[in-house]
Amino acid sequence: MLTLHSFLQSMVLFVKSLVVKVKKQMYRSSSVLMTGMMVVAVIAFSANGFGGSGKNALAAPMSEESREEEPETEEIEGSGLVTEAKIQFGLLNTDSEGQQLAGALLLDEVRKQQEQQEAAQAQVEALQRQIVKEKQEEAARKRAEEAKRKAEEERRAARRISYTDEDYQVLLRIVQAEAGICDKKGKILVANVIINRVLSDEFPDSVRAVVYEPSQFQPVSNGTINSARVTAETIECVDRALDGEDYSGGALYFMNRRGSGSAASWFDRHLKYLFAHDGHEFFR
Repeated sequence: MLTLHSFLQSMVLFVKSLVVKVKKQMYRSSSVLMTGMMVVAVIAFSANGFGGSGKNALAAPMSEESREEEPETEEIEGSGLVTEAKIQFGLLNTDSEGQQLAGALLLDEVRKQQEQQEAAQAQVEALQRQIVKEKQEEAARKRAEEAKRKAEEERRAARRISYTDEDYQVLLRIVQAEAGICDKKGKILVANVIINRVLSDEFPDSVRAVVYEPSQFQPVSNGTINSARVTAETIECVDRALDGEDYSGGALYFMNRRGSGSAASWFDRHLKYLFAHDGHEFFR
């Protein structure tokens, strides 16, 4: 009897270990549990098959132990496995939601980085366009300045006349005599008128011939041209005029209205008034 009882206990332990193994491995196959229960049933049936006292002696411990084990078996089969399944399912769901959340966060981060890169690229492109624009504007400005410089050089070159030393001295004296009390621009303007006449077909072709043409310049008529003392400023102004600096607008005549007397009316009747500067009026 002792041997049979020990055998029954070992079978019960085997069934319990089998159930625990099923729990740990999360197998939900009911066939394994049913197999264990069938083994217990067969062993119990075999124990009941023994006669007399053996039946009573074995049946009682088996029934008591079976009653003690049944709640554990039911908990494992029922609420335990269901609870475990729910926990696992919850973990799976949590993991799935976590993955979705992580994916969403990653996608949002990637989108932000892409937007930042696009913004940085747009800024770089804007700066590049600005640099290109500034270079184009600078190139255009330089071209305009170069064109202006060339035009001025051509204009100055067109106003440069040939002159002798005597022509130079005559020009210095007439400018000093006519505009000695004027500012630099006033002196350059008087020299401009002399040069304009040299360049014009209406007047002689040299400075001396223009200046000494009869009845043209009062200092020649009254002789003050010979007593004029040329200053350094007058020399500077004459040199600038001979180099092509010009403010005359093509003027061929000038007069001081207060010093011209009745002759002023001739200027008004026969010439085109251009402008006045520092006591002189200029005509064409």
